[in-house]
Amino acid sequence: MTRIPGFRRIDLYILNEFLISFVVAFLFFFCTFFINQLLVLAEEIFSKKVPFWDVLQFIVFSLPSILALSLPFGALVGSLMAMGRFASDNEILAFRASGVARHRILNPLLAAGVLLFLVSFVMNDYFLPLGNIRLGSMYRKILYTNPGIELEPYSVKRYKDMVIVTGGIEETLIKNITIIDRTEDKEKRIIMARSGSLQESGNQKGIISIRLDDVFTHVPDGKIEDRYEFTTSESMIYNVLLKDFSASFINPGPREMRSIDVWREIQVMDKEYKRQLEEQSRKTEAQLFDLAMELRYLKDFAHTDPGLYKIRQQNLANAYTIYTRNRDRKFVDRNLQLYRLEFHKKFSIPFSCIVFVLFAFPVGLLARKSGRALGFGIGLLMASLYWWLLLIGHTLGIRLELPPMFAMWFPNLVVFIVACAFLAVRTNR
Repeated sequence: MTRIPGFRRIDLYILNEFLISFVVAFLFFFCTFFINQLLVLAEEIFSKKVPFWDVLQFIVFSLPSILALSLPFGALVGSLMAMGRFASDNEILAFRASGVARHRILNPLLAAGVLLFLVSFVMNDYFLPLGNIRLGSMYRKILYTNPGIELEPYSVKRYKDMVIVTGGIEETLIKNITIIDRTEDKEKRIIMARSGSLQESGNQKGIISIRLDDVFTHVPDGKIEDRYEFTTSESMIYNVLLKDFSASFINPGPREMRSIDVWREIQVMDKEYKRQLEEQSRKTEAQLFDLAMELRYLKDFAHTDPGLYKIRQQNLANAYTIYTRNRDRKFVDRNLQLYRLEFHKKFSIPFSCIVFVLFAFPVGLLARKSGRALGFGIGLLMASLYWWLLLIGHTLGIRLELPPMFAMWFPNLVVFIVACAFLAVRTNR
């Protein structure tokens, strides 16, 4: 088999065109996501007079999350722009007339897609969790020195199990703070303090402490009207879970973990989930046995005491209702489902670099003029569709318990099917 000369030069020529288009597309998405992140930080951080150095670190630690999406979308739009330029300038026709097969034109792009997949995976699996952890640590550091970031002056903040009302804030001091929550007995409690400040809990992870000074506590008696208990103290330490504060920055989860660590956590959670299922099954079997004994009692002793029989019959009906409810109840561990979704997302998003190149090859050949512009427009539409499908898959995976693999890989599957359809059409021409 004769080797067509100049193949190496052709490969470099195709890669050079792809690289130029990729850089343009990558910078577009990077700037778009970066500006969006700056707008988020402007609301959360910049407007609170945070030191410039802390703001700069915040931006740096946000970069991995921006790069994690810019790389795949850059590969999509870059390959579409490159193939569109080749098609509109009739260079594909020139390649084919010179004896260059279609797959040889695809191979350099596919190699670039594989390389971007590896880079994107490292970004998602190592730098993104590291950046999120640094973001959380930085946010906590800023929060302790500038509580106005989370607790704005003269505002009412509603959290999961409590409400915090604040007065004026001077540096780290919060004036006239009121906390409304519930006691362990589910009784409403009101805590009022002349001032308070945020402190880091050194002994307990995931806890932020509010030191309250000149405290008055009021707890009404839920059983007796107009009766209540109150206490006063010079100071009080009130602990709050970090996840109940600004979850967008300080709620650790699978995004802050590497894929291997997420997988190990899934194994532990899955064992606990199976144990709970077995426990539920044992309780259901015990309830079924009790029902059988009750039914046998009614059958054997129904004629001896009609009054007792009616009472037992009603108890049996109630017990049967409880049994069917427990039997048919679906036990769901949403935290385990979330970990599984994030695990597959760590692979599906980087792998989209390869799928996008496969999609761009036949679609880009459709361009007849303005190849780069057409490729850029199609790329934006496909990137929006992919992101939309990814969000839908994640939402349905949590709410409807869709299989995590299907939910996170479905966007890639859709793009791959469309790519195969266009490739089949091009091949049959």
